[in-house]
Amino acid sequence: MFLRYLWLLVLPTLLVSCGSDPAPPPIRVRHGALPVTVRAPADNPTTPEKIALGRLLFFDPILSGSRDVACATCHHPSAGWAEFRDLSIGVNGHGLGSKREFRQPNTIPLVKRNAPTILNAAFNGMSPSGHYDPARSPMFWDNRARSLEAQALEPIRAFEEMRGEGVGEDDVLPEIVSRLAANEEYRALFAAAFPEEGLTAGNLARAIAAFERSLVTPNTRFDQYMRGDRAALSQAELEGFELFKKMDCSKCHNGPMFSDYKLHVLGVPDNAALPASDPGIVGDYAFRTPTLRNLRFTAPYMHNGTFPTLLKVLEFYEDLAMDKQRNPHVAPEAVDELARGSRLRVRDMRPIISFLNALNDEEFDRTVPAAVPSGLSVGGAIR
Repeated sequence: MFLRYLWLLVLPTLLVSCGSDPAPPPIRVRHGALPVTVRAPADNPTTPEKIALGRLLFFDPILSGSRDVACATCHHPSAGWAEFRDLSIGVNGHGLGSKREFRQPNTIPLVKRNAPTILNAAFNGMSPSGHYDPARSPMFWDNRARSLEAQALEPIRAFEEMRGEGVGEDDVLPEIVSRLAANEEYRALFAAAFPEEGLTAGNLARAIAAFERSLVTPNTRFDQYMRGDRAALSQAELEGFELFKKMDCSKCHNGPMFSDYKLHVLGVPDNAALPASDPGIVGDYAFRTPTLRNLRFTAPYMHNGTFPTLLKVLEFYEDLAMDKQRNPHVAPEAVDELARGSRLRVRDMRPIISFLNALNDEEFDRTVPAAVPSGLSVGGAIR
């Protein structure tokens, strides 16, 4: 997945000027700045009431079977709306991020995929030209859901994430809706946000999606550079941008989001904490190209969090270029040709990482509610 990060980085290089010539070359549209406004599906226009309700729901463990896990448990603002863990611990866990562990006794497995940040998930599926359809935006590491609305309810249904023991997959959403309906404050909030329908499972998803669309970072130094501020990037970052371009990283990491949103086979090593290998949605070990934005907040990297640093990710791509097999389940010839064609060298890694830092934006919403309507611990059992 991170390879894809590299690819994105390469494209940005295309926009960089070389040498001491004060007149920069024309900026290509393939790596434009993120838009400063966010589109929503026609059936879920964004309103302040939906965002406010969605934030409360996101932090309220009332949505989990055992009332101990919230969406924010694994997507917390203190960790860039991710969690600083390789694999998530959902139900029956306590603590936050790298300090989170299972309570004992325990029968709940680890979540088998790394929890990506929800920052800029509003722009998922964006093309190189900046087009995207919020009603069809690809979600998850395997693109199995389309739109934030479709994604929002899946963790609630998942046994190891939020559902846990005691309630069936088909029964959990009616149970959660029943809990919310029994809460006077939630009834009023849903009535205000959705005056025609009020509280339904569909509107639960719409509220969470509306909140997630409010979490964007469109003002990185790269975005500033692309909007015309040629002092926004340092010479080292521009050199890193050029190196990415030479490696054709943009073939996978393209567009303002630095992702083609396609599934690629890389042969990432399995995470040793999992009891079995994860072959992906159709068994071919293909996973989605991740965005390269805000990598500072989203370590460890790849779909299973197996690489702790960006340097380890780049070393993995170097191995791919030399046809070194890192996953015994994936033959070298099965690895995507774009990855095997990388010309990455050790001396190139530091400049590339320097450029990646220009894709970070510290100015994002970190607001945590002081309390949630259920009266439960905000964010779940994270302390």
